Amino acid sequence: MLRSVKQLHGYKLGALDGEIGHVRGFYFDEKDWVIRYLVADTGSWMPEREVLISPYALGSIYAGGKLIEVKLTREKVENSPAIDTALPIARQHESDYYRYYNWPVYWGGPGIWGLGPLPVAPPLPEPPAKEPQESVTTSDEGKTQIRNTQELIGYTVQAIDGDIGHVEDLLLDDESWSIRFLVVTTGHWWSGKNVLVPRQSIERVSWEESKVFVNLTRTAIQNEPKYEYTGPNADDHDPRVFR
Repeated sequence: MLRSVKQLHGYKLGALDGEIGHVRGFYFDEKDWVIRYLVADTGSWMPEREVLISPYALGSIYAGGKLIEVKLTREKVENSPAIDTALPIARQHESDYYRYYNWPVYWGGPGIWGLGPLPVAPPLPEPPAKEPQESVTTSDEGKTQIRNTQELIGYTVQAIDGDIGHVEDLLLDDESWSIRFLVVTTGHWWSGKNVLVPRQSIERVSWEESKVFVNLTRTAIQNEPKYEYTGPNADDHDPRVFR
């Protein structure tokens, strides 16, 4: 199912034994365009600390109650390694985090989640029977490409033949947690029409210029599916696409 990143902001996070806060944001891997971490604002429970939660730990999403299940206990989250949520995140910190939860690292194989396409962790003994096989080297540190999804909102979208609008939202697949589409507001071009631009059409992002470059013409973008968000109810939370 496709989910709006902007609509997921503020959702409550329900651990196995109680709430642990709400969604403050998301971090994605610029290389693969996959959500790697949910940023949890823990509020008064763990004051002055934000926690990163991997999709490995996420369960069902309930739009009606604005709740995301977290398959962890509060104690497990509380004792997790502290990671500075300011970007960039060091690969060594990520490695410590994955070692603590005993999950396979997402950078440890050919798939977007290591060896596979989904964030499904195999049952492993706890604590880990051995250290992870990968080693963190200086070159690994340089390969960390984690970005904040919120940073992209408002970026200008540059088509082959000129500007076409700006990024209004991102749509993610709630199974793989990969970003599937940009929601682009076309502004004055077509009376503010929102269209879906496939992630595969993105050539690059210029963080310095605040621009997203796509390999489509303005006309091709005009012909992309129209996007509408239907509302907060559980049965019609799916983003609807109209031709």
